[in-house]
Amino acid sequence: MKQSQMIQGKDSTGKRRLYIAFELSNKAWKIAFGDGFKKREKTIVARCLPVFEAELEKARKHFRMEADVEIYSCYEAGRDGFWLHRYLESIGIKNVVVDSASIEVNRRYRRAKTDRMDAGKLLHMLVRDIAGERKVWSVVRVPSVEQEDKRRINRERERLLKERTGHLNRMRSLLVLHGIDMKVGKRFKEDVEHVRLWDGSLLPEHVKKELCREYDRYELVKGQMDNLKEEQEEKLRVDDNISQQVEALKKLRGIGHVSSCQLVLECFGWRRFANVKEVGAAAGLTPTPYSSGTSQIEQGISKSGNRRVRKLMIELGWSWLRFQGQSKLSKWFTERFASGGKRMRRIGIVALARKLLIGLWRYLEDGTVPEGAQLKA
Repeated sequence: MKQSQMIQGKDSTGKRRLYIAFELSNKAWKIAFGDGFKKREKTIVARCLPVFEAELEKARKHFRMEADVEIYSCYEAGRDGFWLHRYLESIGIKNVVVDSASIEVNRRYRRAKTDRMDAGKLLHMLVRDIAGERKVWSVVRVPSVEQEDKRRINRERERLLKERTGHLNRMRSLLVLHGIDMKVGKRFKEDVEHVRLWDGSLLPEHVKKELCREYDRYELVKGQMDNLKEEQEEKLRVDDNISQQVEALKKLRGIGHVSSCQLVLECFGWRRFANVKEVGAAAGLTPTPYSSGTSQIEQGISKSGNRRVRKLMIELGWSWLRFQGQSKLSKWFTERFASGGKRMRRIGIVALARKLLIGLWRYLEDGTVPEGAQLKA
C-alpha cells in the first residue's frame, strides 16, 4: 500500500476515508473533519448529537464522499467517559479513546494551545494511526456497560470511606479543641451531653449541636457502606466468573475479601492480558528510565495505569511480606532491600508490587501459585 494513498485518506482499493477528531469540553465541542489532506472545523453545543449528525453529513458532502464511506474518529479520555465511544460505534463510526498523556506536544517553553489546535493535532495523529504508524499514541481499553457498572459499588465505597474518615476526624478535632479525648461510639450523643471541660463546665451549646449533626452524617455514611457491602455480596453470588476469581485470591494468605473484590473488579475481572508487560502497564507499575548520553536517571514508575490497582498492590505488597515471609518474592525483597534503610524499602515495595501483580495474574490464569506462597487452611 502506498504511503501517499494512506495520507490522503485512501485504502489499497482507492476508497476514501473520513476522519473526525473531537476536542471535548463542558459547554462546546470543537470537531475537526478531514480526508487525510484537507480539514473542516466546526464548533457545536456539547452533547448535542442531532447537530453533530447534521455536521457529519455536511462534511461528507463537502469532501464529496459516498454515503457508505468508512469513518474513523478519536477523542481524549476524560470526564465524558465512554458513552460517546459507544454512540459513535452504534452509528458505524470506528472510534478510539486516547490517553491524553500520550499525545505529542510542542516542547517549547511557551507553546500555543487552543481547542482548535488540539483538535487539529488529534486529527493528524488519527490519520497517522490509521495509516499504520505504530505507537502513535496509547489507546484506552473501553469496558462494556455491564463491566463498567460493576465497578461502581467499589468506587462508591471508596468515596464513602473517605467521607466517614472525614466526619470522624472532624468530631475528634472539635473535642480536642476543648481539651477532651473521647471515643466515638454508639452512645456518642448521650456522652456529649455529660462531658466536662477542664474547669468542670459543660461543652458550649453550639459545639454540642455541631458534634451531633456531624455524628448523624457519620452514621448515615456508615449505613450506606453497610448497604453497599450487602449489595456487593449479592452481585458476587450472581456473577460466577467474578465470584470464582475472588474466592481463588482469598485462598492466599495475606489477601482478604475486600482486597480480592477490588483487584478483580478493577483489574482482572473485565479484561484479558496478553503478556506480563500489559499487566504491569495496567497499574502504572512500569519503569520510566531517562538515558541521554552520559546521563542515566531512573524516574520511577510511570503511574499511567489504574491508580486504585496501584495503591492496592502497594498495600498487598506489605501484607505479603508479613504473611508470606517464606515465599520467593519475600525472600527476594529481604535480600535486596531490607538492609537498605527506609528509602530503599519504599523503592523495593513498588518492585515487589509489580512482581506480585504479575504472580496473581498467572495464578488466576492457569492456577500457578506464586513460588513458596502458602494457602489458607
